[in-house]
Amino acid sequence: MSSCAPGCPEYGRVSRRGFLTLAAGALAATTVFGDTVLQTAWSREGAAPAVLVVLSLRGAADGLNLVVPHADPAYWTARPRIAIPKDRLLAADAMFGLHPALAPLLPLWRDGRMAAVHATGLPAPNRSHFSAMEEIEDADPGSPARVGWLNRLVGRDGDTDPLHALHLGGPVPPTALLGPHPVGAAPAVDDIVLAGTDTGGPDDPRVRSLHTVWDGVPGPLGEGVRTAMRMVDDFGPVRATPVTPANGAAYPTSDLGRALAAAARTIRGDVGAEVITVDHGSWDMHADLGTVDRGDLRNMTADLASSLAAFFSDLGPVAEKVTVVTLSEFGRRVRENASMGLDHGHGNVMFLLGAGVKGGRYYGSWPGLTDTAQADLLVTRDYRSVLAEVVSSRFDASPAAVFPGVRLETIGAMAPR
Repeated sequence: MSSCAPGCPEYGRVSRRGFLTLAAGALAATTVFGDTVLQTAWSREGAAPAVLVVLSLRGAADGLNLVVPHADPAYWTARPRIAIPKDRLLAADAMFGLHPALAPLLPLWRDGRMAAVHATGLPAPNRSHFSAMEEIEDADPGSPARVGWLNRLVGRDGDTDPLHALHLGGPVPPTALLGPHPVGAAPAVDDIVLAGTDTGGPDDPRVRSLHTVWDGVPGPLGEGVRTAMRMVDDFGPVRATPVTPANGAAYPTSDLGRALAAAARTIRGDVGAEVITVDHGSWDMHADLGTVDRGDLRNMTADLASSLAAFFSDLGPVAEKVTVVTLSEFGRRVRENASMGLDHGHGNVMFLLGAGVKGGRYYGSWPGLTDTAQADLLVTRDYRSVLAEVVSSRFDASPAAVFPGVRLETIGAMAPR
């Protein structure tokens, strides 16, 4: 049984160290907003026809209160203080309903652009934040190679041009994008400039000097300098994109709001951003999780919903090519603990939003709950089956190549592009 309170020291160490960042295949970037980390991987030259945003709810979010199985009697007996009242649920069907703090996302749900897949997760319980994060992001069981699933996705055509890898905001490459593609580094999006230049243009004296010195130099050092110069040039459209959100979008003044605003700016810059990851935490609520109207879960859920709603408004028609997937390293126990919180569990819920989603409904196979001290939500759908449908439908990628050795099941939540 987990005994961390109010949050696991392990989780705190991991998030502050920057483990939550991913390494890149294709051009990758990392920017830190408090407890939220933004990553970007660029596609080949030119605009990307599809963009995947992977939003990780770090710390193990409670999927049973985000998408409530109101028809399961064990839910009510196991959570006498923290259960979400049935008459407050949104978009309820015969079995499930959404937490009321997700209200800003109801337009997406009603438009068929948002869905939930319940009882998802790793095939076997792993209650260590650090270990579970790495296992989920590597997504290649039994392999000694440290290559993340997103690196396999963006590197699917064998392109290893160093121009396609840039890391912003931190020195540690994240696991899901970790792999063979080189990674550049810069503190933030607006810092991707050549130091010491006035204009950065081809006629700038320092730019001319760099070309004179390095254009004929062979080997990795010369190629590295030339690559950095190309990166600066190619990233210009993002720096030139207005910081102010488009279409009247109003983001929360939170870490997640700022990160998603930066993600939308990158997508609007249209320089070929293909994969963006956002790490948001902490959802590790061992104590004082709260009730339907107050507490940490309610506040985090409201921030999540408002930030995502603003993100899609900001994108406007560009949202037609953007798909968002949320996941967490594991779920929480079925029964609340003595501290009005929840200890580490197993199964969880994943949200799908945006392009290609067959929304307005709940997916998955419900296993039923048991009200005992050690009871978990059992996993009936491997999380990789959900991700496989996304990458195959949006990128025409081979699921077997992105998730090697995994027996994938049909979810049915994504339509082909």
